[in-house]
Amino acid sequence: MAAMTPRRFALSTLLVVFAFGLAVTAQAPPTPSAAPVVPAAPTAPATPAVPDAPQVPLAQTEPTAQPAPSQPPDPDAPDDETRRRLDVVRIGQDVTVGEGEEVHDLVVIMGNATVDGHVSGDLVAVMGTVRLGSMAVVDGNVVSVAGGITAAEGAIAGKDVVSVGGSLDAPPSFGRRGDRVIIDPSVLGMRFAGLVPYLTRGLLWGRPIVPDLGWVWGMVGFFFLVYLVINVFVAAPVRTVSAVLAEKTLTSLGIGLLVLLLFGPVSLLLAISVAGLLVIPFVTCAVMLAALVGKVGALRWVGLHLMRDETADAPLRSIAVFALGFAVVSLAYMVPVLGFVIWALLSALGLGAVTLAVIAAYRREHPPSPTAPVVPPLPAGDGPYATATEAPIAAALASEPSPGPRPPGTHDMLALPRAAFRDRLAALVLDLILVGLVVQMLGPLRGGRMFALGLLIYHVGFWTWKQTTIGGIICHLRIARMDGSSMRFADGLVRGLSSIFSVVVFGLGFLWVLRDPERQAWHDKIAGTYVVTVPRHWPT
Repeated sequence: MAAMTPRRFALSTLLVVFAFGLAVTAQAPPTPSAAPVVPAAPTAPATPAVPDAPQVPLAQTEPTAQPAPSQPPDPDAPDDETRRRLDVVRIGQDVTVGEGEEVHDLVVIMGNATVDGHVSGDLVAVMGTVRLGSMAVVDGNVVSVAGGITAAEGAIAGKDVVSVGGSLDAPPSFGRRGDRVIIDPSVLGMRFAGLVPYLTRGLLWGRPIVPDLGWVWGMVGFFFLVYLVINVFVAAPVRTVSAVLAEKTLTSLGIGLLVLLLFGPVSLLLAISVAGLLVIPFVTCAVMLAALVGKVGALRWVGLHLMRDETADAPLRSIAVFALGFAVVSLAYMVPVLGFVIWALLSALGLGAVTLAVIAAYRREHPPSPTAPVVPPLPAGDGPYATATEAPIAAALASEPSPGPRPPGTHDMLALPRAAFRDRLAALVLDLILVGLVVQMLGPLRGGRMFALGLLIYHVGFWTWKQTTIGGIICHLRIARMDGSSMRFADGLVRGLSSIFSVVVFGLGFLWVLRDPERQAWHDKIAGTYVVTVPRHWPT
């Protein structure tokens, strides 16, 4: 036998003590066909198995809170390992315990439990019905959640009988040893009972539509009407979403998955702040509306591919295309596993296409400001700034009325090209390695918190002192403020603290450099800074 953990040892001890108490004081009535029950102590006579027998002797021999310390345990009682082997747990299946059969604990989830034998522990059914025959004996509790309990005359329950969201059909003698609790026997149980077939044959099979359930087709008709209204009255956004899916399918899928992943963390961050609590309902409604429009656009996109008609803009033609896509997708929803895969893909595609369409519309309404004219490169040999990379620096220096050459300053860095994402990533990796080596050499101060604090101190200090870091010096990067002045300690601290926010949202703040026209990360926008690439001869 494998070594027993402390938790198992404690549980085993409690079970042995409980069995010991039952052996001393329990008065379980024997039945002709039931499995043998643990015999009582010699001093306690057994009670005959008569259904209408008075219950006074049972009350007089009710088990005490603590067993007698001097009474030894019954050698015939099953040990803890045997009880574990007798435990029965089923999900989505019906279980039957026949006459002469014995189990310990019986747990059935989304299934029915029929007992004509002996259950020496507890009997629990969740979203299922408990049926006890006349020979059924349950030594522990009988619990049914969203199902119901039916007991025949002669069935015995040793402890409490609880029915949550279901009815209790049992004789008065059933459950007299404990409490009988019934919660909402008519409404809640009926609602849950109707969901059990969908859970067992729909969700567990991985398909949104179960063909043999009538109410499921009612829900399908309801969603068809809702999607049809959106397709008719919001035709322009639906066509835009369909066009985006036809042009950028993989991009739409990636953006949709990203929106789904970020919705939870962003809502959590908004909930932390007091003002953000007012924004969460609007964000949730916007995402739900985008999901609906995106789903209709995805269905139209499927219909266009099937009809091979990319110009279905007429009202009747558009309805036909949408109806064809809806019918094909509904058939796919009936296939196990594949149904949920298609449902998830269409949801992500539609949400991503809506997001891309909104971003494109925003850019059309807010075009970027015109950039400064590019200064042509100086001819070779004309001064120290002769290359194409250094031409903007020469133009910036020429505009100053300085009589002689001066070292380039922060004002000159604003004319330099913005740093690429790969250069910024390389500098960050070098800084992480450097700070990690220093933290490892500190010995007792090693740890994740010390590494994060050291990284913050390192960056803020170097940004204030040299406008860059050691990794930035190697990769020829500098940080320039948007107004052209030098970075101060407060600016570096704001940039360092805001970079934490760029990290916690799955690094999206850093990845924003790939899409921003000015190649700014979120902490750059908060601190008002740019990261530029300097020439090799730029002074340190």
